[in-house]
Amino acid sequence: MRIAGKIVVSALALVVFAGTAYGYSALSSLDDVKRSSVIDAGDEASPGEQPADGSLDILLVGRDSRADNDGNPLPADVLRELRAGPNGDDLTDTLIVLRIPNGTQTVKAFSIPRDSYVTLPDGDKGKINAAYGHGKALEASKLRAAGETDKKKIEQESLTAARRATRQAVENLTGVKIDHFAEVNLLSFYDISNAVGGVEVCLNNATSDRNSGANFPAGPQKISGADALAFVRQRDGVKGTDFGRMRRQQVFLASLAHQVLSAGTLANPGKLGALIDAVKKSVVLDDSWNLLDFIGQLRGISGGGIQFTTIPVVNPDYRYSTTNPRATAVQVDPAQVKAFAAGLIGAPPAAAPKQTGVVVDVANAGGTSGLAQRVSDVVKDKGFTPGTTGNAAARRTSLVRYGAALATQGEAVAKLLGGLATAESADVPAGHIEVTLGQVYSGPGATSGSNSTGGNPIGGGAGAAGSGDTPITGAGNNCVD
Repeated sequence: MRIAGKIVVSALALVVFAGTAYGYSALSSLDDVKRSSVIDAGDEASPGEQPADGSLDILLVGRDSRADNDGNPLPADVLRELRAGPNGDDLTDTLIVLRIPNGTQTVKAFSIPRDSYVTLPDGDKGKINAAYGHGKALEASKLRAAGETDKKKIEQESLTAARRATRQAVENLTGVKIDHFAEVNLLSFYDISNAVGGVEVCLNNATSDRNSGANFPAGPQKISGADALAFVRQRDGVKGTDFGRMRRQQVFLASLAHQVLSAGTLANPGKLGALIDAVKKSVVLDDSWNLLDFIGQLRGISGGGIQFTTIPVVNPDYRYSTTNPRATAVQVDPAQVKAFAAGLIGAPPAAAPKQTGVVVDVANAGGTSGLAQRVSDVVKDKGFTPGTTGNAAARRTSLVRYGAALATQGEAVAKLLGGLATAESADVPAGHIEVTLGQVYSGPGATSGSNSTGGNPIGGGAGAAGSGDTPITGAGNNCVD
């Protein structure tokens, strides 16, 4: 099973944050951390700069790698303790953006589901966690075609291209200009959670999962090492599966932030040294990041001042492939995600464009009470004119019909509602789009708590779809499933 819990990418940032109060001179040894040219030259934020987009933005990436920073395979005994198999891959299982708004000490962190279906930097459509592997493979092929034979050089330059591709995919989706980049693997997570002496978490119910190795009682408890990895890795048996796992990750990071920043972990020379050693083992930073200057900018941040949430999601069970109907991804609306990210630093979300003269009629053929009206409200929020709503003869699948003149708008409605089937028809009245919702419809408006336009979109709190979970902070109890 793929390791999904390398959320300790954020621990690097927490180390840096904590250094605003403690151990400034000791942190200078972090200059030895491995570097990579991830940020475009001339585009990076300089020390003390107030970024033009209103926020210093850090991309934190967790990579499923079974090697250390020098490319050496992790020892078999370490893999056994981590309950991890010998094979990794070039997917990024964790993507978190830290937004630090200009003039404030409040940090907003948001997760991007690893299966978010996007346009990748190479122009292909795919899941955002594949950007890393795509970028790496393309660069390796280009180097070999140019005659390069040095395997180590090909590997290192391909990894740099992979990191840049991941950064570009995140920027394209969110509209956020990434100023700094940090990447870790599972070994770093293991070492950092041990270095701080364990992290306090809380579960609503006892849980046991053979795949991840998670075996925890209900209630508050302190976890570290392999157990910490299992806590954030568990997917089976967790409410909301991948979204529930993201909430686990956020809760763990919030608790780690609170412990390190509020309890003075870095005031302890032993813990400080172990933490720095753990970071240096397997963390990769962009080569423009001056950590000591960054520390000076962030004086005063506390554990309770970091808030974690998740980008809005249109459809968590998006059937994106016509040739493989069982293939699923997470459908996201880039415009909606950009508005969400901008709103974290106070910028007003962009108004929905008006679809002048386009009326959307919605018929419920699935039998779910109130479905047609909820979906009509969804398309209204996107600028379409609501038309008639009502019931239709029962059918299993959904369909969007439109005349030739409204083909573009009809396709947009189908995409908005989760990638529904479409059909052009002369029977549809001029100026109208007809939506028929079938029994298996699961897009926006499918449940009474779901929507696709604002603060609590489907999966927005990283719990079950439409649950409306509140953001996670280091100051809360944060007991989870």
